[in-house]
Amino acid sequence: MHPVVRLIVPCLCLFALVVVGCGDSPEVNVDEVIGTVPAEAIKPIPVDVDDWPWWRGPNRNATALGQSIPTTWSETENVIWKTSVPGRGLSSPAISAGKIFLTTADEQQQTQLVLCFDCDSGQMLWQQELHKGHFEKKIHSKTTHAAPTIACDGKHAFAVFLNDSGIHVTALTYDGKITWQRRLGGFVSEFGYASSPALYGPMVIVLADNTGGGYLAALNRENGEVIWLKKREPIINYCSPNVVNVAGQDQLLISGGDKLVSYNPTSGEENWSVPCITATTCGTIVFDQSHVFAAGGYPDKETISIRADGSETVAWRNGQKIYVPSLLAYDGHIYAVTDDGRGFCWDARTGDERWKARLGGAFSASPTVTGDQLVYVSSEGGTTHVFRATPDRYESVAQNQLGDETFASPAICGNRLYLRVADSSRGTRQEFLYCIGTAE
Repeated sequence: MHPVVRLIVPCLCLFALVVVGCGDSPEVNVDEVIGTVPAEAIKPIPVDVDDWPWWRGPNRNATALGQSIPTTWSETENVIWKTSVPGRGLSSPAISAGKIFLTTADEQQQTQLVLCFDCDSGQMLWQQELHKGHFEKKIHSKTTHAAPTIACDGKHAFAVFLNDSGIHVTALTYDGKITWQRRLGGFVSEFGYASSPALYGPMVIVLADNTGGGYLAALNRENGEVIWLKKREPIINYCSPNVVNVAGQDQLLISGGDKLVSYNPTSGEENWSVPCITATTCGTIVFDQSHVFAAGGYPDKETISIRADGSETVAWRNGQKIYVPSLLAYDGHIYAVTDDGRGFCWDARTGDERWKARLGGAFSASPTVTGDQLVYVSSEGGTTHVFRATPDRYESVAQNQLGDETFASPAICGNRLYLRVADSSRGTRQEFLYCIGTAE
């Protein structure tokens, strides 16, 4: 039913298929696949109240509104359990059916793995090796070979890795068995790969923007067959696709390539696009009922609000650089923490600045808000800042230190906060997963 995706990754210079010329990035030739999913097949993916099943949480907007967790913790306070995590990774915890899923990479053994832990005890239930060898020779110093967050649908966990100059998608059962695995296409890496998969209806959606030729694809969750595949510009980009209901319709949203694009998630056809932001983005687009919000920081810098009704109307924009962390849309306002540790609050309707403040430190993790109207965001140095989600002023509630490195964003569900950190205080780097909450 679905055509086979044909991939041609020519050798640099040997076949003279390059983007600019000999010595530059080789071209990734990918055939587009035309397909669609009928409307009757688009059914909501069941999500339990105690689940945080994918990047940015169940509502895809990093809001944990039914949750209440402690504002302060330490190694000896409000830690329900702590468990060691092998290898090195930046993926955030994905939680489904009482299990926690993480990706990791052992750089010495050159293995990429999926790990599964028990939510109640922190015990590792299993680990499954997906790839061995063929690591990229060069990645950014702040990333790892296991950056994208897993997505779960209640039956399977979907992991995406860059390995052997290609993007590989794997579906695993909740007991660690591989259901299917597909090399989706080639990938020319400059600094690694970071885009997390998105689930929609019967599909897992994967973005692979790279300098050899980007592409966006939807795969059948049951068997890995490509349903549709669309080419994108040959520009490196790190943002994750987000499928949300905004302005009365489901839209697949992606920033980067000097524009923000809305696609029809059932077919991959473009709904609308607006030139904006910059070539390379990292943060995931956020939204309210009628607008989408995005930011970028390389090489240009901009934060923008766009009406999502197809009119391609820019509601407001400013020149603020927010490169790696995602924005947070909550209760009529946009909250942001910049890479260099400055906090902002803007009116979501007008873009008027309500406050700005200096948090301190560098940030790569993204903010999350709880039902207590508290924002949690961790610095790269391991300090989790808690501040109140109010437009009146910046109001710091607490600062909590665990380890000395945090790049992963937290998962918040079941009135617990799950945080991945690293500690190098004893001379060697060791990652840990913490479960933070009030003991019953």
